[in-house]
Amino acid sequence: MKKLNLFILKTFIGPFIFTFLIAIFLLLMQFLWKYIDDLVGKGLDFMTISKLLFYAAARFVPMALPISILLSSIMTFGNISEKNELMAIKSAGISLKKCMLPLLILIIIITSFSFLFSNYFMPYANLKAGSLLYDIRKQKPALNIKEGMFYNELSGYSIKIDKKLENGVDLKGIMIYDHTSKEGNDKVIVANKGKMYLSENENYFIISLEDGYSYYEMNISNKNQSRPLQRCKFKKDILRFDMSDFGMKRTSEELYRNHYAMMNNAQLEIAIDSIYSKKNINLKLFKTNISEKIFVDFDKLNTIIKKTGKNMTYYESKVYNDAISSVKYLKSILNNSISNQIYSDKIAIKHKVEWHRKWSLATACLIFFLIGAPLGAIIRKGGFGMPVIVSVGFFITYHIISVTAEKMVKESEISVLEGMWISNLILLPVGLFLSYKANTDSQLISLHFIKQLFVKNN
Repeated sequence: MKKLNLFILKTFIGPFIFTFLIAIFLLLMQFLWKYIDDLVGKGLDFMTISKLLFYAAARFVPMALPISILLSSIMTFGNISEKNELMAIKSAGISLKKCMLPLLILIIIITSFSFLFSNYFMPYANLKAGSLLYDIRKQKPALNIKEGMFYNELSGYSIKIDKKLENGVDLKGIMIYDHTSKEGNDKVIVANKGKMYLSENENYFIISLEDGYSYYEMNISNKNQSRPLQRCKFKKDILRFDMSDFGMKRTSEELYRNHYAMMNNAQLEIAIDSIYSKKNINLKLFKTNISEKIFVDFDKLNTIIKKTGKNMTYYESKVYNDAISSVKYLKSILNNSISNQIYSDKIAIKHKVEWHRKWSLATACLIFFLIGAPLGAIIRKGGFGMPVIVSVGFFITYHIISVTAEKMVKESEISVLEGMWISNLILLPVGLFLSYKANTDSQLISLHFIKQLFVKNN
């Protein structure tokens, strides 16, 4: 029995690692496709790209585990069934349930790892990936001046080059518009040739110009007068541009730590309690303000009328006018209070969704094993043909249900508990049903039963 358990584990681990890496790779490709416009042309170094891909891949681990478990379990039991090894095992008096037991223990360990990874490492990965991606998106594109096109990434300047030689340094036909005065195109520099290069410390971009002219429009105080033009000829001129804007500035990660995706479950619970506490405080404050504004002391009003001797009509109109003003003010306060309450509920829901997501994705690993292992024994097909088709079908169904339910939760159409667990609750009976069918060696769909059913109806 020990050799059999080791055999089944070895048969499972190979496809599991392979399918897990493929799933991570596909999810990374989706990530790169989504943010390709923010990454291309920024001159990012290898270390920055490696960090971004590492943290992004870490974010996809809890999502990749269920699909890899489903696919590898179908392949494992499909292979041993296709080669009649499962039939030989059953003929030796060992049931499918006992064959699944060592893998079930392994899947429980993977499920625990999935939750711990989601709870402790993924918030850190989200923090690092989110802050790094934000800094990359803010970074200006790398300095890349193309022939015949105006380059506008240098603040206050537009540069056009007619021809750039193969060495990437020598230039011909240079035109530079200087907008640093913010008075329009009041300065233009034209040169026949030149060179461009970085300073030794790479803090400055330098353009050395030769044989050119500088055209200046003189700024005068009287707007009705024409602006005189000044032209200067030069043999050589040098322009220096500050490159500090092109370097990536790292934002403080403390700015993102309060985001729900950057918290573990203990921190999420504290944050949810804090949100509801602030919500209750604001509600009590609103009730106090309402009671103060709508209260009218009629006894005090009658006393004032008797003392002053003025008629009641004067005070009635004053009370009515004050009441109308108070109602308008209260309406404004009420709208603000309702908006704040709705916003607090939405933020609390997002925190709850993240709390349940860690548990539901981990639980999905166990459910997909209960689907995959018996399904592989039933279809009796290994390899990447039928198992891939079946796995993708189940996972797409799971993903569509999860995404739709999560959207409904965030729109407050269903509760968080229902939305985050409905996909697992739908697939769990499927897994139990398949496990029952595989263990009893019964057909998945009884054609004889369906035929009898039609005969009775007719």
